[in-house]
Amino acid sequence: MSINSYSLPAGSVWPRASVFLDQCYAELGLLDELSARKQDVEREILETGSYVHTIRELAHGCRMAWRNSNRCIGRLYWKSLKVVDAREINEPSHVFDALQNHLDLAFNKGEVLSVITIFSPRADFQLLNHQLIRFAGHGNGKGDPAEEVFTKTCNQLGWEVDPKTDFDVLPWVISKSDGTTVMHQPSIQPEMLVDIKHPDFPWFEDLGLKWYAVPAISDMVLEIGGVVYPIAPFNGWYMGTEIGSRNFGDVHRYNKLPEVALRMGLDTSNSDSLWKDKALVELNRAVIYSFRKAGVAIENHHDASEQFMQFLRLEEQHGRESTGDWSWVVPPMSSSASPIFHSELVNKVVGPNFFYRSIIPSAGRVDTAQTQKKGKCPFHFNSLK
Repeated sequence: MSINSYSLPAGSVWPRASVFLDQCYAELGLLDELSARKQDVEREILETGSYVHTIRELAHGCRMAWRNSNRCIGRLYWKSLKVVDAREINEPSHVFDALQNHLDLAFNKGEVLSVITIFSPRADFQLLNHQLIRFAGHGNGKGDPAEEVFTKTCNQLGWEVDPKTDFDVLPWVISKSDGTTVMHQPSIQPEMLVDIKHPDFPWFEDLGLKWYAVPAISDMVLEIGGVVYPIAPFNGWYMGTEIGSRNFGDVHRYNKLPEVALRMGLDTSNSDSLWKDKALVELNRAVIYSFRKAGVAIENHHDASEQFMQFLRLEEQHGRESTGDWSWVVPPMSSSASPIFHSELVNKVVGPNFFYRSIIPSAGRVDTAQTQKKGKCPFHFNSLK
């Protein structure tokens, strides 16, 4: 049995396939091909229980999934997603090559591209990483606390670094169906790691902060028209607050606000001074400034909010219902200054879409009708565990 034994409830594959094909072929302007294709798919499902997407269906299905991702603020650019078909790749060495290709393609010399790499629905391995680039959590205040459990797993498999720093890139870990586990250290171009500096505070560089350029989630499953892809790493580009407010600012992450406030000379004895707010602004300024100076794509939360509102208007023009999770698409800083704050969104999950492995029951059956109640935004995400 495949290690990725995810399936849909019996009898639901063809209804989902039919709805997807109708929408996909209509949007692509291929209605003259629809009837014959649906006959072939229905016959294939009756014979095998599933069906194989054409590359055209796969590509548009992936883009539709991004468009339907309720927790993503950056959906205006859903049509630009580059889809890499890796469904024939299964050997670990070739899988690692495909993941490396994904990173290099996505980084694009700093002009970050949105990329998704699709492996087989029946792949004989599972990728254990939360993201393709992530910093180790060594414990005792060293590194990223969100990755302490996975780091311990890597240590048990023989991965160690000396000396340990706050920004050690974790290896990729593949678990095979025969019970063996394979690790590989990704090749990270120096330009993929951005040193964080501040435009006005020379001391900021002494904090030694850095962050990676490509946020590529690798622990979600993708469902397109009744076919479930358990391994489909994908990325967008960063919105500044995801790094400055959440990764660096959250108490349970790097928790840098107190140190920044101290160096700024702020009164931290009580909250009336709004020292957290002042430090948060400067931390976010530093992130945006550093990415811009390094020539790496990043979006500020004000521009991202305006782009999201444009996305909603375009969806309405195309007769599609706009869905969104208000609590996730509203930026975590200066929220009321965002037009999204004053909007009402319908948080309804429609397919194709991405789902978290944690909501898939142990039997491996995917109920895509349920609401995504936990997890992170697929393309522009808050990195809260």
